[in-house]
Amino acid sequence: MTETVVGADWQTWQNSWDRQQEWYLPDREERFRVMLDMVEALVGPAPRVLDLACGTGSISDRLLKRFPGAESVGVDLDPALLAIAEGYFAGERRVRFVRADLKDPAWTAKLPHASYDAVLTATALHWLHSGELRGLYGQLGGLVRDGGVFLNADRMPDEATPRINAADRAFRHARRDEAKAAGAVDWAEWWQLAAADPRLAAPTAERFEIFGEHADGETPSAAWHAQVLRESGFEEARTVWSSPTDAMVLGLK
Repeated sequence: MTETVVGADWQTWQNSWDRQQEWYLPDREERFRVMLDMVEALVGPAPRVLDLACGTGSISDRLLKRFPGAESVGVDLDPALLAIAEGYFAGERRVRFVRADLKDPAWTAKLPHASYDAVLTATALHWLHSGELRGLYGQLGGLVRDGGVFLNADRMPDEATPRINAADRAFRHARRDEAKAAGAVDWAEWWQLAAADPRLAAPTAERFEIFGEHADGETPSAAWHAQVLRESGFEEARTVWSSPTDAMVLGLK
């Protein structure tokens, strides 16, 4: 591993998380840009946002830098990623963090507000099974205000195109192998680094007790997401961005 972050400041840990995620998602910044474009277009430049399954606060970071009048509430269950988020945003009064399990039907009771202009999430809800995701979308139908938006950017493959999917998979893996040879840190190595940092060792151990090594959720299609959002009280829902493997679905109340 060529990246040394053990004992580093929170900015370095935040940057390290971004680089690790970009190894898997080279178009990550593009999806964030489109996400915030849609927020501005539909609810304006000073939104109250729920950063859902926020991790280290990647969405909140870009939100607050782009919109000085925005406010964000980040919610996650991962104690290690929340430790980085809280350290990175220390002293920032426009953001706060809540630890909650999205699988718990009562998780919304921990939130500081009853409604939000926008609920945003990226590369996170694939940890849930479709039944859990359907239940979560039903709850979001009550959290997003009328005229507000929900945006989910995640893996949403189209199983109807197996040859295209196979070619894209081979291309992506070859690119990752090249980056790995040049020193890129993958998911497993990043967590090894986190476990070696005295400030993150305990929360990292707790994190793996909660989640295990890998997600066991599901990745339904973008059409499924849009349909369930409409069934959950969103007046309109459709894809607003896509790549060969991922998509971003927007629901408008």
